[in-house]
Amino acid sequence: MSEALRLVIFDVDGTLVDSQGDILAAMASAFSSVGAACPSREAVLGIVGLSLDVAMPKLAPDQSAAIHDQLVDAYKDAYMTLRAQTGAAESSPLYPGALDVLHTLNAQDNVLLGVATGKSRRGLDKLLEGHDLTSVFVTEQVADFHPSKPHPSMVMAALAETGVAPEHAVMVGDTSFDMAMAKAAGVRGIGVSWGYHDIGALGDADCVIDAFGDLPRTLDLMWEL
Repeated sequence: MSEALRLVIFDVDGTLVDSQGDILAAMASAFSSVGAACPSREAVLGIVGLSLDVAMPKLAPDQSAAIHDQLVDAYKDAYMTLRAQTGAAESSPLYPGALDVLHTLNAQDNVLLGVATGKSRRGLDKLLEGHDLTSVFVTEQVADFHPSKPHPSMVMAALAETGVAPEHAVMVGDTSFDMAMAKAAGVRGIGVSWGYHDIGALGDADCVIDAFGDLPRTLDLMWEL
């Protein structure tokens, strides 16, 4: 009897890649463009993972909806400009061990890999191209087509596209939004300690790992249960 098909869904920013430099710079540029003070580093990193249309009202609650829309557009423009200047691989480097683990998991016949990210389709495409990962993920869920995390839409779409049962799927992420999304979708969540949210915020995670190299063994143990 063949093994059940498994699905590992990855968040991107703060989980696969460290893009905080460009995120912080793009946010500073966006707020400067509307003549407003940029929120603190902690506040900006705290909303990473949310879709921009949800993040901006949280960062600028006293601003109007029109200003929020301007901030979204200015952020996107600034982010793409910064990425074009240095290239995706340099501006958003993979975390140590990420590439090896992706290749290890991708080589397993019964394991499929996916992405669920607050990035736009354009942003994700540029990132995957920059890291030569365009053929690794069989399902790619982006902010353009879904409600913001922690709504379970992205995970549910990934399950539907791959035909994997929820009990055989895992969400890997660094934020409370990722873990809450996993819980809402009925899949297990693995938190990572190297990202943008404190470990204390990952209360919905089934477990938390401290290094990418721990992921394959953690998945094996989880799927044995």
